[in-house]
Amino acid sequence: MKSITINGSKRESVGKKATKALRNAGQIPCVLYGGDKPVHFSAPEIDFSKLVYTPNAHTVVIELSNGESYNAVMQDIQFHPVTDAILHIDFYQLFEDKPITLDIPVNLVGNSRGVKNGGVLRRNNRKLRIKALPVNLPDFIEIDITPLKIGDKVYVRDLESEKYSFLHTDNTVVCQIKTARTAILDEEEEEEEAVEGAGEEATTDAEAPATEAAQE
Repeated sequence: MKSITINGSKRESVGKKATKALRNAGQIPCVLYGGDKPVHFSAPEIDFSKLVYTPNAHTVVIELSNGESYNAVMQDIQFHPVTDAILHIDFYQLFEDKPITLDIPVNLVGNSRGVKNGGVLRRNNRKLRIKALPVNLPDFIEIDITPLKIGDKVYVRDLESEKYSFLHTDNTVVCQIKTARTAILDEEEEEEEAVEGAGEEATTDAEAPATEAAQE
């Protein structure tokens, strides 16, 4: 998974006045959890743009001015209710031997045959929550929708991986091709119906003489 570096400084004071002064100076107050004790620090607001304002998932390298460095993931973020400015961010420290839980974006590729025939692609889950060791965290979960026909669905059970586990039920729908008024029958389905229809006609023709003979 791609990583973003945040350059910050440890916070000596964590009171309301100190926090307000940091925000007025363009700094975002943060806390890193998961280690022996919480680490309070701050970093320039601009450093978080690639981490917060993106649909992608990233790990974070927190580089502090005192030489300390931590690998982490963003756990929680608070925005101002009116201005949407970032007020506070919580991080969780990563360790190589400890699994982490994270929401990973779903990336759909290909052109669905069902959509080509007038169906509608519905994305039920744009992100999926997984559990994995930091080294096995994927940038995204890719699904090839090319073979999907109208009515087909992709379930979590179809995406199993040895590197991570999903924290969803197996029957959770990730995406599907729904029918629409303008939808047409797939060519294969039309051919199957034609074959079935021909078989029925052949059976009817074969039974007709026997029926007539019985009547005579």
